[in-house]
Order: sequence, then structure tokens, then C-alpha cells
Amino acid sequence: MKFVIDDRVFAAIPDMVVGVVVAQGVDNTKAVPEVSAMLAQSVAAAEARFSGREVKKAEEIVPYREAFRALGINPNRFPCSAEALFSRIGKGKGMPSINPLVDLNNAVSLKYVIPMGTHDLKDVPEVIGMRPATENDRFLPFGGGEEEVPDPGEVVYAVGNQVRTRRWTWRQSENGKITAETSTVFFPIDGFAGVNEAAVKAATDELAGMLVSCFGARVKTGFVDRNHPEFVWSF
Repeated sequence: MKFVIDDRVFAAIPDMVVGVVVAQGVDNTKAVPEVSAMLAQSVAAAEARFSGREVKKAEEIVPYREAFRALGINPNRFPCSAEALFSRIGKGKGMPSINPLVDLNNAVSLKYVIPMGTHDLKDVPEVIGMRPATENDRFLPFGGGEEEVPDPGEVVYAVGNQVRTRRWTWRQSENGKITAETSTVFFPIDGFAGVNEAAVKAATDELAGMLVSCFGARVKTGFVDRNHPEFVWSF
């Protein structure tokens, strides 16, 4: 299987980098105390960092807002997932536990102030892409409802014509949702060379280690940038 970023995305955001973690053989049916503790610590640190602050002006968030604008996305209407998480926490709304894999995703995202996705890979064909949307693409909102047609050229994560995430890192689909039955999962970790590349790599390494030690998973990791636009893996 492989993950590929379209050249047109790099034309708009030439410094974009994506850490990739793919895990197989995950057991997501049991509570994982280490993940629960990590999430609590990450939420507490985020509350301390962002309480009373305007999240969209934070130095960690500004590069994502600028990248959204470069892609033609209004970040005031469609904030990246990390901005949404920190805004929620900064307002004292906390972070609910969903399930161990999602909790791990949120804990790492909060710790490193980086947007991350979590996608179930069941029944996924060979290519997962980040690319401009086409007229044939469809998006099923999280929680269900009517399918949406992405805007032409909107940057999406997609599997075939099934859009997994709209507007880059804004909103994830019901398709690929993480459940107790999830056993194979794909995590993209989005950042920028020369800005937070070190944090992307650290998040990739810590996430991979947690998946092995806490979930008993087999893990592959990679790093995608303009010079290496695809990551190929097999188990």
C-alpha cells in the first residue's frame, strides 16, 4: 500500500511535511491506562498553555492558518483540527475519552500541537492520497447524514473517490472512523519543514512506540515531503 501527496499540493505549500504511522494488529477493545494518563497530561498542559489566549494567534497555530489560506481555505470558517482542539480546551470544555486509539491520537496531537488524523484501513485499496478534489468525490460526514460533494480543487485526504478528510485537516468522515473493531490504522501527522519538522518526527516516533508497547501492533513509519512525495509499506 502507499500514501501519495499530489504535486499540486506541494505547489501551494512547498514546505509541507507529513509524518506517517501505519499500525496493523491493533487491539482497540481494551482500556489502556498509559493512554488515559497521557491524554490527561496533554489536556492539562494544553489548558495551562492556552487558557485565556486567542488560539488562532498562537505561534504554533499560525503556520496552519497561513497554509489554509494558501490552499484557498478560510481558516476562520474551517480551522485545522489542532486549532479546534485547543480552542475547545482553552474554553474549559476538556477532552472526552472516545476509545484508546482516538485518545492516543488526541494525546499526541495535543502534546506536540500538531494536527493528526486517524483512519481505519479496513477494505482500503492500494493508494491513500492527499490531493485536490474532483467532481466524482463524495464525503460522508462524521456521524452520518447526506453525502457531500467537496468543492472542486479542495484539498482532501481520499481513498479512491471516498473522501476521508475535507479541507485538508478540517473535518473527518464517517468512512474510516475508528471503532473497537479497528485493527489496521493510518495516522498522518501534518507539519512544515523549518517550522515544526522536529515535532512531527518526535510525534511520529512516540506514536509508533505507544502503538507497539500498548496495543501490541506491528508498525511502519515514514516521512513525506516535496522531495519524497510518497510512502510505500507492506506487512
